[in-house]
Amino acid sequence: QVQLVESGGGLVQAGGSLRLSCAASGGTFSRYAMGWFRQAPGKEREFVAVIARSGGITYLADFVKGRFTISRDNAKNTVYLQMNVLESEDTAVYVCAARGDIHDSRTYDRQSGYDYWGQGTQVTVSS
Repeated sequence: QVQLVESGGGLVQAGGSLRLSCAASGGTFSRYAMGWFRQAPGKEREFVAVIARSGGITYLADFVKGRFTISRDNAKNTVYLQMNVLESEDTAVYVCAARGDIHDSRTYDRQSGYDYWGQGTQVTVSS
């Protein structure tokens, strides 16, 4: 029903920057809060960032605060993750996900709160 397709991943050196995009189709984009998760090989998927439907509220995981920024363009049905000062520990498959509004939510960082998921895009940070 709702399809999410990530792009923008690739290989970057430590200290560099990368911008990920997630394009949505099959639904009304502005109805969904949009989040980013990541998963490294052999590790559990972890929350990275989320942005509210209107874009007015964002939450970032502690390990990316000051380095990553999440934004959205509802006219383009796209959410972005700007990643700066990348570290080798940021290497993972980054996955886009959609859910209901995060206002007053206590589960914005939980996988179970999200209804739709993309396939992910690989980000590799070299030292």
